[in-house]
Amino acid sequence: MHIDIDKDVCIGAGQCALAAPGVFTQDDDGFSELLPGREDGAGDPMVREAARACPVGAIATSD
Repeated sequence: MHIDIDKDVCIGAGQCALAAPGVFTQDDDGFSELLPGREDGAGDPMVREAARACPVGAIATSD
């Protein structure tokens, strides 16, 4: 799976990190980023839910 985070759109709501904490985290400014080694989603079934939970649609996934 490919995960893309649009840093220009992200507002730092943190919904992705709440939905899939094994894949997403927040940087020092509160914006979404992928955990090291988890760039492919690591098989976490909640990655798509994390993308749907983003209030501004900053996360896109594709197979």
